[in-house]
This record gives sequence, C-alpha cells and structure tokens, in this order.
Amino acid sequence: MDVLWPTSLLFLVALPILVIAYVRAQRGRRSGVRYSSLSLVRDALPGPSRLRRHLPFVGFLLALVALIVAFARPVAILSVPSNQTTIVLAIDVSRSMCSSDIPPSRLVAAEQAAESFVQSQGSATQIGIVAFSGFGEVVQAPTSDRQLLLAALASLATGRRTAIGTGLLTSIDAISEIDPNVAPSSTDARPGNPVIPVPQGAYAPDIVVLLTDGANNAGPLPIDAAQQAADRGIRVYTIGFGTAEGGDFDPACAPQFIGREPFGGGGFGGSGGNQGSFRRGIDEDTLKQVADATGGKYYPAESADQLKQVFAQLPTNLITKHEVVEISVGFVGIGAALAGLAFLLGRAWRPLP
Repeated sequence: MDVLWPTSLLFLVALPILVIAYVRAQRGRRSGVRYSSLSLVRDALPGPSRLRRHLPFVGFLLALVALIVAFARPVAILSVPSNQTTIVLAIDVSRSMCSSDIPPSRLVAAEQAAESFVQSQGSATQIGIVAFSGFGEVVQAPTSDRQLLLAALASLATGRRTAIGTGLLTSIDAISEIDPNVAPSSTDARPGNPVIPVPQGAYAPDIVVLLTDGANNAGPLPIDAAQQAADRGIRVYTIGFGTAEGGDFDPACAPQFIGREPFGGGGFGGSGGNQGSFRRGIDEDTLKQVADATGGKYYPAESADQLKQVFAQLPTNLITKHEVVEISVGFVGIGAALAGLAFLLGRAWRPLP
C-alpha cells in the first residue's frame, strides 16, 4: 500500500499529545478524591472494570488513525493483464558497434537478434525502434507491422558518440505517442508539464529494451533519464553487448556512411573511415542502476547466441499493467465504525451517578 498525500500523515504526531492529555485528565480526577476513599474504590473495582473505562478512548484513537490515513489517500496497486503492450528497442549505433569481435559485427549481430525477437512476438504487441549515437531518433514508431520493423532494423546507420540518456528519453517519447497515460520526456530545452510520479510498484504496460556496447559520453545522464522512465512507470531492461577483448573495425558494417556524417552529423570522418580497434567499454554499473531504478533488469551478452538468449528471456510474454486504486473510503468506514463503537461503549459503561 502507498499514499498519495504522505505529508498528511504528520497529523499522527497529535496522537501522543492526546494520550498525554488523557492520562493527565485521569490523574486530575483521581486527585480530587481523598486517598483513603480512592483506595477503597480501587479495591472495590474489579480489574476488567478499570480496563473498560479506557477502551472507549482507545477506540477513539484508533478511529483517528484510520481517518488520518484516509485523508492521506491510500492506494493499492493491482496487477491486471494488458491487451495492449508496447516494446521499444533502443539500439546503440555508435561507431564502436562496427567492432568485429562479434562477427560479422556487433551491429549486424544486434540487428539479427532483434529481427528474431520481433518475429517471435504476438500480433497484438506493438514494437518501436529507436537508434541512438550522439542523439536519439525514432527509426520506426511502435507498430505491429513486422515488415516495417524488419525494414527499420536493416536501415540502421552509425554515428559518433554514445548518448544513452538521450536514447532512453527518445524511447519514452515514442511510447507517449501511442499511450495517452505516458507523458513525453522533459529536457532543459523542453521542460514540459510536471509529472506526478506513479506510486512505487506501479508500472505501465510498456517497456524499453536498451542495448549498448559503451558508456554514456553525450547528452543527459542515463540515471536522470531512468528517473523520468520510473516516474512514468516504464520498465527499462538494459543489455551490455560486446567482448572484453574487443575487435577491429568492420568496413562492411556501414560502408555507405564512411567519409560522411550519418544521422545529420558525427560520422566516422576521413575518406577511408576510422579503422581502429574497439575494446569493451560498457559501463555496467550505470546500466544496472538504470534497470534497478525502473524495475527492469540488466543482462550482459558477449556473443550473438547469448544476445538471442537474452532477448528470449525478456519478460514480454506476460506484461501486466499495474492500476492504482484509491482505498480511502475503506479507511473512512473503519474510522467511522471505530468512532461509533467507542461512543456506544462510553455510553454503556458510563458510571452511574
């Protein structure tokens, strides 16, 4: 259970004050009776009678607790099956993805694994493709048309730098285009409207699968982007792809972009391209933090077969949405019942004049 107005629970600090006032009032009543008479009364009263005298006050306190909790707007998180699932594949297309340590290259192996994943999904599942290098771009908006998705994967182009945070924010925007319950991402250049974070444990029926072979070196911090995803209930599953040894540049990876700038800027440069060696530079700690912050999971993959296994392990067959149901009325009912019971007990057990 969670509450929407947690600051309202501060009213609970008044309860100890009421208890102290009640104890002092009881002592004041006792002090008005001479000691000898009070002793006789105490001896005459059985133990249960003294207990009954305080039960109405205890019931009154419990009623106040229930009403204060109700005022804080408690909610319950219910998991229900979703008949409309959206999965966004955010794929790193930085130039290091042309490393040949995973033949024929990391990018081609990632494309092939993504193609198998797309073809294995149900017809009702909508999938989107986001590519990111120095910035992010929606290559294919979420759709159930498998041919469009396969064509989008085959058209991926490479670029400079790695902006993981930007890729994640672009994925959020792709989801917001088809899910009215998900707000677009916000940046310094585009603040957007304030987003009320979903209660902890509540998730949208949308996930992001983010694959990268490097560390963030451009754009917003990945953990900041992950917080925006968490606020919207979007789970992010991260994949670190590549071997520790790395490999040489594969000129067949994206030959059409050698010598010019893909995605509008930042290509390989030079007429012959940059044919260096790419070592593994995955920031696993950050990828784990992104996954943990959003309720997802991090997967490492060092071969094409491992990557296909990771895609097969993704929890996409039974994606549920978590609806938030306010249960304030239940606590109001409990509070009213306790208050009524306390009143009746007080009347029934009131000492005779």
